[in-house]
Amino acid sequence: MKKSIPILLAFASQITFAQLSADSIKAIIKQEVANKRSKSIVVGIIDKNGRQIYSEGILSDKNPVLPDGDTVYEIGSITKVFTSLLLADMSLKHEVNLNDPISKYLPKNVKSPTRNGKEITLSNLSTHRSTFPRFPYNVDPKNLDQPYADYSVKRLYEYVSDFKPSFDIDSKWQYSNVAYGVLGEILTSVAHKKNYETFVEDVICKPLKMKSTVITFTPEIKRRAAIGHSEYGEPVDFIELGAIEAGGGFRSTANDMLTFAAANLGFIKSDIYPAMELTHLQQAKKDGNRGYVTLGWTLYNDDGKNIIFKDGGTPGYRTFLGIDKKNGFAVVVLSNSNNGVTDIGNQIIDSSSKITPYKYPWKLLDTLRTTINQSGIDEGINLYKKLKTSKEPDLYFNENQLNYLGHELRKAHKLNDAIKIFELNVSEYPNSTLPYENLGEIYKRNNNKKKAIECFRKAQELEPENPRWKFLIDKLIK
Repeated sequence: MKKSIPILLAFASQITFAQLSADSIKAIIKQEVANKRSKSIVVGIIDKNGRQIYSEGILSDKNPVLPDGDTVYEIGSITKVFTSLLLADMSLKHEVNLNDPISKYLPKNVKSPTRNGKEITLSNLSTHRSTFPRFPYNVDPKNLDQPYADYSVKRLYEYVSDFKPSFDIDSKWQYSNVAYGVLGEILTSVAHKKNYETFVEDVICKPLKMKSTVITFTPEIKRRAAIGHSEYGEPVDFIELGAIEAGGGFRSTANDMLTFAAANLGFIKSDIYPAMELTHLQQAKKDGNRGYVTLGWTLYNDDGKNIIFKDGGTPGYRTFLGIDKKNGFAVVVLSNSNNGVTDIGNQIIDSSSKITPYKYPWKLLDTLRTTINQSGIDEGINLYKKLKTSKEPDLYFNENQLNYLGHELRKAHKLNDAIKIFELNVSEYPNSTLPYENLGEIYKRNNNKKKAIECFRKAQELEPENPRWKFLIDKLIK
């Protein structure tokens, strides 16, 4: 292992971006954990001289241990960098071509979407220019808390066959986990690998000795995992993504992520380095003023910069991996809460970027939960109505407050109480589809098909272009 050196010395020559000192990084993550942004935050930094790791917080309330560089976190969409790296490597080996249409690799019974005579290519999948949306609509999970655990390849390909692009292929950027699910399945099939996870392990993890980077837990790795938490601090199960795991299924550690970053910087020699270089190249503009897209990364190359980064999020974790190629260092930020840490990563890698201090917005949810637990659901609803007229500045009223409260009650098997909260949410936010979707799902699970259909039809009225509502209604009518 390379010898660590003080971070100030490691970055002394990097005058351009005036990187943060060790004390500044420690202060930031200490304050943000205190602000309830996350139960824990781990920051890792690496340059040619070595690596430094800083951590703050606890693994969970039941296990109040300080995390370290070997603590395991879900890395979410950083997984997409692995998937695109497989694509780049296979293209350099002439096993696939970036501009190949996906129809070349799809099963014969799967129809490839087209628009104006143009097909989706492998590159389009990787650069989020396929027209596929963020998530598929044909999802009807057995477990609402694991909506994609039973989402099969068969169902994914049914989605692909039925999909009709709403705008021209390769005409604009639209983030898509669907696209990466399709890409991962295609590449795994072409490579004749057992599954996607095995493919990533064989090509990336084993050669780089990233032994803690997995989808499937071993008992030893799971013992090192930080428990995920919701935005408001409640424990969350590890995610299962089924057929779209190539878009966000991996878990890893700060040490493994720093090793991966070092390989991307060329500090570690590997056979896959040419493919890494290919994934760093600019491919297209992102939406708005948000940089450029490469194969898997976002690229900032304005004003003399050459920074690539990818962030990730799952219901219980948020992550960031950034590489400054010009100045030769990288930053990883891992946290076990579904509150973003991208601003922290961006400031560490480029101090001209600013952090927005986290302000805990869930006092209303906490207050209502306490009252319901002590005095019952009706008292909780009465308190909600009183508080809404009180205009207290630290109480934030939005549909997510009641949404999360309803799901807490559902998870506690208090279905009737959950229904009352979801019904309140519908009455409070009648022009939003989310309350109707949640109420419909709970009615469905309470064997009230009629009311479930009514909710989904109302959502369909509000959002007629979304095929999910017809999908849910048709399943209930059958």
